[in-house]
Amino acid sequence: MYLTDRQKKVYDFIQASTEKNGRPPSYEEIRKKLGVNSLNSVVKHLRQLEKKGFLKSPWKNQKRALEVLPLPLKAVNIPFVGRVAAGKPIEAVETPGAVDVPEWLLAGGETFALAVEGHSMVDDGIREGDVLIVRKQCHADNGQTVVALVQGEATVKRFFLKSNMVELQPANETFSPLVIRPENVKIIGVVVGLYRKYTIS
Repeated sequence: MYLTDRQKKVYDFIQASTEKNGRPPSYEEIRKKLGVNSLNSVVKHLRQLEKKGFLKSPWKNQKRALEVLPLPLKAVNIPFVGRVAAGKPIEAVETPGAVDVPEWLLAGGETFALAVEGHSMVDDGIREGDVLIVRKQCHADNGQTVVALVQGEATVKRFFLKSNMVELQPANETFSPLVIRPENVKIIGVVVGLYRKYTIS
């Protein structure tokens, strides 16, 4: 059972907040984290997490009654298609294979995996050697982390469209953004997960 991007964000926030503070966040804290105006939106996501087996709550107490459950261990086999640069773009080289990833990392749609080379995204927790789970699509919203081809070379960066130019931003202050004309950039997918323990077959 996969999680949507927003559901994964809620789950990660509840888990991180519980580990840091010794207690789960309140509904109001989750609402602020999501940037939504209504607690009903929070409840909607929490109920979906409970339905999918990631969360337990009695629902009558909207303060700190949440309990995250261990992530399901069921694995799914998806295509492993090569490597992507977290740094300067590198030649897009396909090395077909497959990788087993936890089902909860997936976010619907067609997905594939890429190995990371470089250090430009370390502040977003993306390290060299990690395997990115990517949902195949040709468009992205501002702020999403994408895998893009820049004049035929592959890179992973945060995507922003500014004044008719595409800006691909690193998550490492020692790297500079790539500012490119839209016709020279092709988005091939949005990063929906990251996996460090994997087996390629």
